Amino acid sequence: MKGFIAVTALALLAGCANLNLFKPAESTDNWSTWTCDSQAKVLWCYTDESRKEVDVRLGGADQVYRLKHEPGADGSLYSNDMLAFHIKGEEGLVYWVATNDLIGRGCKAQ
Repeated sequence: MKGFIAVTALALLAGCANLNLFKPAESTDNWSTWTCDSQAKVLWCYTDESRKEVDVRLGGADQVYRLKHEPGADGSLYSNDMLAFHIKGEEGLVYWVATNDLIGRGCKAQ
């Protein structure tokens, strides 16, 4: 029985050695952080290489809005039935669609 426990313990230790628990995790965070003239923070990232959709988070909130590219806009307009995010050059603006309330304009990278 002691032999079985020793072999099991060695197998577990060998498996854990391959995990490299002390290596820092590589960052997969590719969110861009922009600050608007209203001091609103907009975190956003493209969801795919074709840039047909973006994920947007407002401030430090956990809620992520998935916005789809809308054709025909000057620059790139992404929206859903709640939120719109318009990028033109190195600036953007973000607003609520239903009420047309502006969250921020002149949003730029930090």
